[in-house]
Amino acid sequence: MSPFAIKAIQLFMSLSLLIILHELGHFIPARIFKTRVEKFFLFFDVNFALFKKKIGDTVYGIGWLPLGGYVKIAGMIDESMDTEQMKQPPQPWEFRSKPAWQRLIIMLGGVTVNLILGFLIYMMILFVWGKNTLTNEAIPMGLGPSPIAQAIGFENGDTILRVDGAELDNVLEVNRYLFLRGVEEIEVAHANGRKEFIAIPEDFGQQMFESGEMQAFRPLLSPVIDSVVPNMAADQAGLKANDLILALDNQPITYWAQFTNKLKDNTDPIALVIQRGEEIDTLKLTPNEEGKIGVNKLYTGIESTHIDLSLMESIQQGFSYGYWTLYEYVAQFKYVFTKKGASQVGGFGAIGNLFPDSWDWQGFWYSTALISIILAFMNILPIPALDGGHVMFLLYEIITGRKPHDKVMEYAQVIGFFLILGLVLFANGNDVYRYLFGN
Repeated sequence: MSPFAIKAIQLFMSLSLLIILHELGHFIPARIFKTRVEKFFLFFDVNFALFKKKIGDTVYGIGWLPLGGYVKIAGMIDESMDTEQMKQPPQPWEFRSKPAWQRLIIMLGGVTVNLILGFLIYMMILFVWGKNTLTNEAIPMGLGPSPIAQAIGFENGDTILRVDGAELDNVLEVNRYLFLRGVEEIEVAHANGRKEFIAIPEDFGQQMFESGEMQAFRPLLSPVIDSVVPNMAADQAGLKANDLILALDNQPITYWAQFTNKLKDNTDPIALVIQRGEEIDTLKLTPNEEGKIGVNKLYTGIESTHIDLSLMESIQQGFSYGYWTLYEYVAQFKYVFTKKGASQVGGFGAIGNLFPDSWDWQGFWYSTALISIILAFMNILPIPALDGGHVMFLLYEIITGRKPHDKVMEYAQVIGFFLILGLVLFANGNDVYRYLFGN
């Protein structure tokens, strides 16, 4: 089965599960408060449904348009835009007849389920599969900082000791911390053994985003060649796997990053000094128009350590993981409102790419938990037609003691619907653009 098909199946399974549970979050409190639910649908049944069956007062079904799902609650202006019932006198079983606090609970139910589900899945993953850690000892040559990290005092060979006073399970997570968590200071040990506290500018995450240096730190690797691309300059010059690069144009090379930085954008002939076994040789070759010679680096000496967790540890760390996942998603939302950020917004293609391209249950559940938390956040945004829009009007009612007029709700629902439709088209249009042009 192709990787595309595997991703598509996982996406379908994940969204189906999340949609059903989200709608159950509305359905269950509605029934508890004796509110009639007229429809419960997975996917939208525009004009017709693939399957439907009425049980009691509710029609359960599967629509043909896989853009979400819905429950149609009697006496409520929602995405169905069925306003005829609103012209009739309110009935005791209708949404509009219930106290505002009950209506608020019904509307918050879907978001609450998605949020709790994401946290529970993370706890389950850690209990079943444990976690991997990456200590400084696993990166013997230390870390190589990007130019913006070097500009504030970091050096090649640095070891990250603590970030805001805390040690990291995975030292490479420092990149995510810097980008999204507003780090204030990092304790570092330089290659010469000197320790230092480096203050991090408040806008460092913004600098990473604007410069494209999303990896402020990368592991330093020996300049050992893993493989050679056939028919490119390196192959034609005679370079082989496991060759160690010693110098480029008489400049010593200690780390792989030094080699790639010196080679970058260089299309002039170069001289490479390499060591093969006990022999040292100098090879001359010319990079292509992209400044590449056709070699891949060898990942050596970096191995993560697997740790199994008890049930209580899984609950505690799963909750922490879920909290920071939500925090970081909200934190990166500010970048969406920039030209560069808007171009990176994705639709179903981007969501599908969250899943592994070979079947992996751990990867499937990680992606499902992330999407569940994203859905919770997106749905609570105060946009009409989303749960957050209904919550916004209910809070207005609770605070002021006045219900918004039905016409206001109708117009808001229409505006919200077209706004969401526009966002969906824009996001999926970005996916198509990236597919066609590779950006």
